[in-house]
Amino acid sequence: FPGLADVSISQDIPVEGEITVPVGSHSPDEDYSTLDEPVKDTIMRDLKAVGKKFVHVMYPRKSSALLRDWDLWGPLVLCVSLALMLQGGSADSKDDGGPQFAEVFVLIWFGAVVITLNSKLLGGTISFFQSLCVLGYCVMPLTVAMLVCRLVLLAGAGTVSFVIRLLVVGAMFGWSTLASTAFLADSQPPNRKALVVYPIFLFYFVISWMILTFTPQ
Repeated sequence: FPGLADVSISQDIPVEGEITVPVGSHSPDEDYSTLDEPVKDTIMRDLKAVGKKFVHVMYPRKSSALLRDWDLWGPLVLCVSLALMLQGGSADSKDDGGPQFAEVFVLIWFGAVVITLNSKLLGGTISFFQSLCVLGYCVMPLTVAMLVCRLVLLAGAGTVSFVIRLLVVGAMFGWSTLASTAFLADSQPPNRKALVVYPIFLFYFVISWMILTFTPQ
């Protein structure tokens, strides 16, 4: 190249150095990986994380971790539990009620996916799986309502029983709706929050109606 012939390196400048990478002392904790931990510790850590998210649903204002550390284990357990408790309700005596489990399971997950897609299309900043996590964990109050309704129905189906179930389901429906909107509303544009809250309201209303109209065989 032109001009490189005039470039020279002075012999007075020493060229020193070592091509080595300094190796510091690493503590065992820095080299520790979850792949090396016992299975028991992994299961206990996951169970504690799921339990903390249940607590966050109980107190929605203290629940930033529900969005940050999302998972689908809790929603799966709640969905299966609710579907099992609803199985066989108001079904024909010749049927075993099996298809109802699939109906409830698909309804919950399909509804959660539709609400999540609606939120993303409206410009929401929350991720897809974060939204599924929130909607799934917020089914917990309705699962508790279903358990209470099953216990109340054991004492008989009458006017008093219906009033108790109506109050319980109504309170848990409001709890689920408020808890989920507390997580999802802030991730939406201010002028589109109503468009996000309305499908959430319908989602939990349908589940609440299924619980309220449940009658054992």
